[in-house]
Amino acid sequence: MSVLALFRSQAADPPFRVRVVESGSGWPVPLVELRTTHHMRWITDNTGLAALNAPELMHREVWLFVQGPGYSVVPDGFGMRGLRVRPTPGSTVTIEVQRNIVARRLGRLTGGGLFGESSLCGEFRERVANDVWGCDSVQIALHRGQLFWVWGDTTLPHYPLGIFHATAARTSTNPISRPEPPIWIMYQMITNADGRPRAVAQMPGDGPTWLSGLVSIPDRSGQPRLVATYAKIKPPLEVYRWGLCVWNENDSTFEPLKVIWTRSELSSQAPPVPDGHAVPWRDDQGRSWILFGNPFPFLRCPATFEAWQDPASWEILKPPEALTSAEGHRVQPHSGSIAWHPWLKRWIAVFVERYGKPSAFGEVWYAEADHPLGPWGRAVKILSHDNYTFYNPRIHAETFRPEAPVLLFEGTYSREFADRPEPTPRYDYNQVLYRLDLDDPRLQPARK
Repeated sequence: MSVLALFRSQAADPPFRVRVVESGSGWPVPLVELRTTHHMRWITDNTGLAALNAPELMHREVWLFVQGPGYSVVPDGFGMRGLRVRPTPGSTVTIEVQRNIVARRLGRLTGGGLFGESSLCGEFRERVANDVWGCDSVQIALHRGQLFWVWGDTTLPHYPLGIFHATAARTSTNPISRPEPPIWIMYQMITNADGRPRAVAQMPGDGPTWLSGLVSIPDRSGQPRLVATYAKIKPPLEVYRWGLCVWNENDSTFEPLKVIWTRSELSSQAPPVPDGHAVPWRDDQGRSWILFGNPFPFLRCPATFEAWQDPASWEILKPPEALTSAEGHRVQPHSGSIAWHPWLKRWIAVFVERYGKPSAFGEVWYAEADHPLGPWGRAVKILSHDNYTFYNPRIHAETFRPEAPVLLFEGTYSREFADRPEPTPRYDYNQVLYRLDLDDPRLQPARK
């Protein structure tokens, strides 16, 4: 056999499969890195699979370092966390990892290659072509019988500069039918004439447009109106204008309604605006409100379209500056969301700690309260990252069931705001979904 024929034969060989599962449950674990001693690197996909196809690995003993946020293997006598395998084309090895966090990772929701490794193994083909390779934090609203999703700055396959005026999609009201891996969501993206995702919130002014406070509220005629607060951004990440915008059902785009504030010499400090995550709430007197918070409510307004657009109807609230952890130390919230859980019959919060350890913006906490305005109980850490960021966690209250102690939340997994980590292929700057079981005994301190 010629050398060229030998190379062609090797290239045609099926990959060596490494399947990573959680010890005990057997659930696949996405976002686990496998690295050789010569620094080849693979990351498990949403089925917990990695396809190792480097020819120099085959038919010999190979060491694989194993690591992933919140999951690990037992170190050997030298402190090395990994194991030896003997790859052969088409064979499979299963690696069990211990979960060291309270929350359980279910998988990535956005970006390309959700099942990229599985596709190489012929096990789980990509469901649809994906024209979004990365996107910033999500806002979700129930509107006209569907869930409406809005993301921030969006990375595209065909050029480094993507979309900086929000992208959007629609799904059914139950896009995650089972809270178990492997998971995926069939987004119906808002697209242009070429079928590519397009901007949906290009507001007047220089720089990107960020949306927040997304909510669907009735107008005086009873018609639901999808609305949001927009911010105009200039470098490095400075908001110079706040305004309100309304979804145009015919043109499928947000249109500016009014400017609330623009930075000037006479007005350097922005007033409170209805941004963050919007949460409906009915008080003891039966009045309906929309609470705006990130994570804890700092503003509320009556739940009508007319009140939302009138700053005179907005009421400023005082969120807690910090919570006390289960261990007794101060935890300063950075971003997150709250929701009422029907199984627990309490309000819950999932939020990121400001300047936490080991990650400055990657430590995720859980807390409970009897009332959305507090007081909030002790905070329990549920998720941790080592020099990586996980910000703006959004609780998926639409998945709650009275009979199920399950909480799903997603957040933005990004190397931004960390100490120059190596970006994680496919996962960086995308949304990752986690599951928290509310009957986990480790959450009991939150109820004291």
